[in-house]
Amino acid sequence: MENFPVEVIGNILSQLAVARDVVIASATCRKWREAYRKHLHTLSFNSHDWPVYRDLTTSRLEILITKTIFQTTALQGLSILMDDVDEFSASTVIAWLMYTRGTLRQLVYNVMTTPNVNILEVCGRQKLEILELSHNSIPGVELSYQRFPRLKTLSLSYVSISALDLSLLLAACLKIETLELINPDIATSDAQVTIELSSPTLKSVYVESISLDKFILEADSIERLHLKDCSLELFELIGKKTLKFFKIDDVSLIQFDTGETVENLEIVDVSNFTFIWPKFYQLISKSSKLKRLRLWNVVFDDEAIIVDLETIAVCFPQLSHLSLGYDLRDGALHYGLQGSSNLVNVFFLELGWTIINDLFPHWVEGLLKRCPNLRKLVIHGVVSEAKSQEECRMLATLTSTIVRLMRKYMNVEVQFEYE
Repeated sequence: MENFPVEVIGNILSQLAVARDVVIASATCRKWREAYRKHLHTLSFNSHDWPVYRDLTTSRLEILITKTIFQTTALQGLSILMDDVDEFSASTVIAWLMYTRGTLRQLVYNVMTTPNVNILEVCGRQKLEILELSHNSIPGVELSYQRFPRLKTLSLSYVSISALDLSLLLAACLKIETLELINPDIATSDAQVTIELSSPTLKSVYVESISLDKFILEADSIERLHLKDCSLELFELIGKKTLKFFKIDDVSLIQFDTGETVENLEIVDVSNFTFIWPKFYQLISKSSKLKRLRLWNVVFDDEAIIVDLETIAVCFPQLSHLSLGYDLRDGALHYGLQGSSNLVNVFFLELGWTIINDLFPHWVEGLLKRCPNLRKLVIHGVVSEAKSQEECRMLATLTSTIVRLMRKYMNVEVQFEYE
C-alpha cells in the first residue's frame, strides 16, 4: 500500500465516503493524510451511519463537520443527511457550501437550518451535475442568476415549492435528464392545483405521492415515466415518440393523455390500478415494440371485460415477459383465452391471484399452451394463515394441476411464491 500513488489512495478513501471511516483511514500515515486533503472526492455525513451524531450537541456537530470538510480541497461529492438532529446554524451550513461549491459535482442535502438556506442561491451557476434536496423549502427561483448549466439529475423529496418556481427551476437546468418529485408541497395561486413542466432534454421522470388536478409534462426526449401513489385528475404527456418505459403503481387517474408518445414503448408495468381494458389497450395498442407487459393487482372497471391473450399476441409480437395478476371471474376465463394466436417470443410468464378460485388452474394451463417457447413460470399467491377447507381444496387442485403440467412441459422452470 505504501507504494500506491497518492491519487490512488484518494480514490480508495473516496470509495469509503463515510466521513468517520475516511478520517480514521486517513490517520494511517502522512501519505494518506495528504490523499485526504488533496485527492478526496466524496464525503458523506449521515446520522444513520453513526448514531453518535445524534448524541452530540448541535454546536459540537457543526464544528466536527466543519473541520472535516475544511481539510479537503477537491470534493466533488458531498452528502449531508441529518435526520433527528437539531437545526443547524444557517451561516455554518452556507460556509460548508461556499467552501466546496467550486468543485462539487454532486450534492445530497437534508439539513434543517435556522433560517432556511436557499440552496439554489448558494450553488447556482456552479458545476453541479446531481442535486438531491430533502425536507427543505425553495422560496423562489430567479432565472437571471440561479441557473444550473451542468445539472443532469434533480431530486426533490418533501420540498416546499410553488408550481411556478418548480417550472422555473426545471427551465434553469439546461441539461437536465432525470427528475424525481417525491411528496412535494406544491403551492399554487389558483384553487385548481396545476403543474406545467417543460424540458427538451428530460429523459426520466419519477413522481411519487403527489395530488394534483392537472399535471402537464412536455418532454420531447422522455424515455422513462414512473408514477407512484399519486392522485391526479388529468395527466398529459407531450413528446415525440421517445417513451420506452411506462410504469404506474397505486395511482388514481381520471384522464391520461399521451398523444403520440407511446409508439416506441418497450416496457409497460401497471399495478394497483383500476382501468377499462379497451381504453387502456387503445392507449398502448400502437406499441408494436413492446417487450414486457405487467398488469398486477388491477381492477377492471367493466365486469364483462378482461385482458384477452389474442389481442396481446397479435398486437405485441415482440413480447418476451408477460405478468398477469388479477382476480378471475366466472365467464371471463373463456373470453381471456379465446383465439388461436400464440405468444411465440414469451419465455418468462408470471401469474398471480389475490383470491384463489377454481378458475386459476385452468387459466394457467391455457396460458402455457399459448407460450410454446416458455422457459420460466412464476406463480404468486396470497394464502391466509387460517385456511378454510375450501381454500385448502383449491390449493390442492392447483398443486395437482401444476404437477401434471410440469410433466408435460419439462423444459419450463417453475417457481412458487406465496404471501
